[in-house]
Amino acid sequence: METVQITIDNKVLSVEKGQTILKAARKAGIYIPTLCYYELNGVGFENRPGGCRVCVVEVEGRKNLAPACATEVMEGMVVHTHSLRVVNARRTVVELILSDHPADCLICPKNGKCELQALAQKLGIRDIPYQGAKSTYRKDLSPAIIRDVDKCVMCRRCESVCNVWQTVGALSAINRGFDAVVAPAFEQDLVESPCTMCGQCVQACPVGALSEVDQTRQVITAINDTKKTVIVQTAPAVRVALGEEFGMEPGSIVTGQMVAALRRIGFDYVFDTDFAADLTIMEEGTELLGRISKFMNGDKNVKLPILTSCCPGWVNFFETNYPDMLDVPSTAKSPQQMFGAVAKNYFANKLGIKREDMVVVSIMPCVAKKFECQRDEFKEEGNPDVDYALTTRELAELMKIFNIKLNNLPEEDFDNPLGESTGAAVIFGSTGGVIEAATRTAYELFTGKSLPKVDFTELRGLDGIRSAEVDFDGTPIKIGIAHGLANARKLLDSVKRGEENFHAIEIMACPGGCIGGAGQPFHHGDFEIIKRRHEAIYREDEGKPIRKSHENPYIKKLYSEWLGEPCGEISHHLLHTHYFDKSKQIEIEG
Repeated sequence: METVQITIDNKVLSVEKGQTILKAARKAGIYIPTLCYYELNGVGFENRPGGCRVCVVEVEGRKNLAPACATEVMEGMVVHTHSLRVVNARRTVVELILSDHPADCLICPKNGKCELQALAQKLGIRDIPYQGAKSTYRKDLSPAIIRDVDKCVMCRRCESVCNVWQTVGALSAINRGFDAVVAPAFEQDLVESPCTMCGQCVQACPVGALSEVDQTRQVITAINDTKKTVIVQTAPAVRVALGEEFGMEPGSIVTGQMVAALRRIGFDYVFDTDFAADLTIMEEGTELLGRISKFMNGDKNVKLPILTSCCPGWVNFFETNYPDMLDVPSTAKSPQQMFGAVAKNYFANKLGIKREDMVVVSIMPCVAKKFECQRDEFKEEGNPDVDYALTTRELAELMKIFNIKLNNLPEEDFDNPLGESTGAAVIFGSTGGVIEAATRTAYELFTGKSLPKVDFTELRGLDGIRSAEVDFDGTPIKIGIAHGLANARKLLDSVKRGEENFHAIEIMACPGGCIGGAGQPFHHGDFEIIKRRHEAIYREDEGKPIRKSHENPYIKKLYSEWLGEPCGEISHHLLHTHYFDKSKQIEIEG
């Protein structure tokens, strides 16, 4: 590694050649503020347009101030990060941004977590010297994401995340000067664009220009309605991230405290989405084995590789971008939707209530789950299987409204019968987890033998694209894994070109899988936080007494009492779905 010697704030440093001033300073513990800069430092994604000029520094011998995020170090470079000239320039830049920014901080969804707000405080800005007309735009409302474009600061993080990390292409910069803004192509609404509702733009946005649709008010109203039975399900990734909102270290496992908190909020029953994840494995695993058996018996029309269907952002992506492959993904619903179908048909019947008198609330790490639960195919006569999906952040806000301190709560167990789960279900929360869970069950059903080991470590990791071969007692099963939609596109395109052959592929839209979902506590691009959540998921799995989905006693009881058999007539009707060609819709409306 070739290095150069530079000086930053009188500190002599030896840094890698080609590195930016910003990265060199951060590595040395020297603070330089940023706004448009955004990085997922574990996956190689970086947005450094140098557009906002908040990170400017003074380089001796250079006439103009230099953006630290876009200026590479050079031998002998001398840099001043907080000279009078630099501080004045930064204050002026932020004051100009604020002059065209709404001052509704008290009701902004990013209040207290807004990077622009924090930057103004850091620079000691107490008034705005530049007054005049402000640009105004219509507010874009979708079932999952709100775009309040008046708050857009043109950092273009969302555009970069959408178009580079996800290759969705739903956002782009339009207009120039005072009217410049990031918006869907042709100024469409998000629902009319190629948007997958993955919400990574929300996770990246430094201000309140992008936020999830907040449904906490509707949930509180439902809990207060004595005519309704309100039940809640919690996704596996939530329990390893919720603690961050209460000052705990990333990767803290708060399962029991979370259950206790939900009971104190007033939910009638507290269940675990992991139960439905075990159910998903029974359906998806049976579907996988069915296709493999047909292929091995010479059926050349069988659709392989089977693609997982748990991630709604990924489902939206392939409906828009791969309409010729709609018969390839598993038809199994996601765990969220399976839970809703079971709750409103099986559990409501056991309670002796009508499905419309039951309200099902999901706590999800995901913004796209809000969109998913409102899809028409997941309703019966207009009544949705899942009524509301709250993000991890929304749950934290709800707990704070009720003055619940997570740290001080005793651990409590989920209710049954929809609260019992296995370690296989827990690992759904991380990339590679769904296919590992399926493999644990598929191996034993395929071979009729017990697994020699439960942990398929070859399927784990955080590389964007991975592949592994699993030995099913002499039958090699090839598995592909991708997280991030750009990686999904690369993997699928290689399959379509005939360069790769797999029996099964797992795809998750977000970095690291659900643990890096857009509804999780803001990680601000720090992939180390996602790594620690990933590690916690597998710790939770290891601590479970049962670690294979097909051994869950309540799943067995559900099939014997009601469903019959996996992929049978009843289960296929309730637990499976179909997909739609959305590419034509986008082309016409575009």
